Amino acid sequence: MTASAPIFASPPLSRRRLLAAGAGLGLGLQMWGSSALAAPQRRKFVLVILRGAADGLSITPPVGDGAYAALRRELAITDAALPLDGDFGLHPELKIVHRLIGAGQGRFAPAVAMPAAGRSHFEAQDRLEAAAGDDVSSGWLNRAMASLGRGAPVEGLSVGPVAPLVLRGQVATSSWSPGRAVETAARLPMLVQDLYADDPLLGPALARGLKTEVLAQANLARLAADTADTPEASNAARLSRTLQGDSPDAAGRLGAAVAGFMGEETGADTVAISLDGFDTHANQAGALTRRLAYVDALVGGLEAGLGGSWRDTMVLVVTEFGRTARINGTLGTDHGTASTALVLGGGLKPGGIIGDWPGLHEARLFENRDLTPTTDLRSLFKGVLADHMGVDRRALDTTIFPDSAAAAPILGLV
Repeated sequence: MTASAPIFASPPLSRRRLLAAGAGLGLGLQMWGSSALAAPQRRKFVLVILRGAADGLSITPPVGDGAYAALRRELAITDAALPLDGDFGLHPELKIVHRLIGAGQGRFAPAVAMPAAGRSHFEAQDRLEAAAGDDVSSGWLNRAMASLGRGAPVEGLSVGPVAPLVLRGQVATSSWSPGRAVETAARLPMLVQDLYADDPLLGPALARGLKTEVLAQANLARLAADTADTPEASNAARLSRTLQGDSPDAAGRLGAAVAGFMGEETGADTVAISLDGFDTHANQAGALTRRLAYVDALVGGLEAGLGGSWRDTMVLVVTEFGRTARINGTLGTDHGTASTALVLGGGLKPGGIIGDWPGLHEARLFENRDLTPTTDLRSLFKGVLADHMGVDRRALDTTIFPDSAAAAPILGLV
C-alpha cells in the first residue's frame, strides 16, 4: 500500500473498516479491476433480475393452450389478460410493456431457463449471474464489459443495496442504493478520499463511489425541479426517500433516476437492477399483481427518462427459474423450471415470440410438474450482447459464457 500515514489518533482505517464506512454512507465501492473500454457508440443495456422465481405463466399467460386453465384454476389469467395474439396474453398490470410490444419495441421468450439451474434460489441465481458452471468468481455481464476492446470507457452500475454477482469481476463498476443520500461535501468523505488518494485499489474505488453519489444527487435535483413549489433541495431529499417504496410511483421515479445516470456523458452504459418479492408460494395473485405493477412502472420510468436514447437501449427482464405448472394448495405455485424473459427497447426489431412453446399438456411437462424449457437463457444473452453491444462470438462462447458453443446466440433481435 502506498497511502500516506494515518492522520487519526485512533487506529488507522483498514480496507475492511473503509468498506464498512462506505456502506454506512450509502456509497458503492466496487473493488474489481479497472475500467473497460468500448467503441465510441453509446449503446445502453439494462438487466432487470426478478429474484424469487417469477411466474412466467402469469407474466405471459398462454391463453391459447388448452391445458392452462385446468392447471392453474383460480390463478389462470384468461379474460383479464392484455391481448397479444391468439396464443398468449400479458399480465393485466403490464400495461406499459403491452404498449411497447404493440409498438414493435418488445418481445418475449416464454420458455427459458439456465442449464442445470436446479430449484434452489441461491444456486440458481448464481448460475443465472455467473453463467460459468460452478465458477462464481465473476459475472457474465462484467466479463462482457471486459471483452469490448479499446475505445471509450464502459461504465457499469448496479442498483440496490448489494452489488449483484452478474456485475462483479475484472471491470470496476459502481453501485447505488436508492433512498440513501451522502453529503459529498462533508468532512469525513473528503478526509477518507485524501487518506487513500495514493492507494491503487481504494483510491479509484472511493472516487468512483463519490462520483456516483454526485450523479445521483444531480439527477434527483433535476427530477425535483418539476415536482412541487417547495425548494429544490427539499424536493431532492424527499424524492430520495420515496425511491425506496414499493408503489408504482416509486418505481417510475426509480426508473427515471436510473435513466438520469445513463444519460450523463460519463454515466452508466450497463445497469443491473435487482428486484425481490417474486417467490409466490401462497396467495400468488395479489403479490404478483403488486410486483408486476412495480416492474411495469420501472420500465416506463426508464423509457421516459431516456428520451431519445431509448432507441439505443435494450432492457432484458429475467428470473432464476419458473414455477410449477399446477397451482398448489395455498393459492400459489412452487419452484419450477422454465419461465418468461422480456426483451424491450427502442432499437428492437419487431417480431413474435422468441423460441418455441412446448405446451402444457401432461406429457409435455418437465418431470410431470414444470413448464419444459426450450430456450437456453445464454442464447438470449448472447444474442443481445452480439447484436446490441457488438461482443465478439468467440468471446461469447469461451470467456463470457465458458464452454457454451452449443448454445448459439439468438441473432436478429436488433
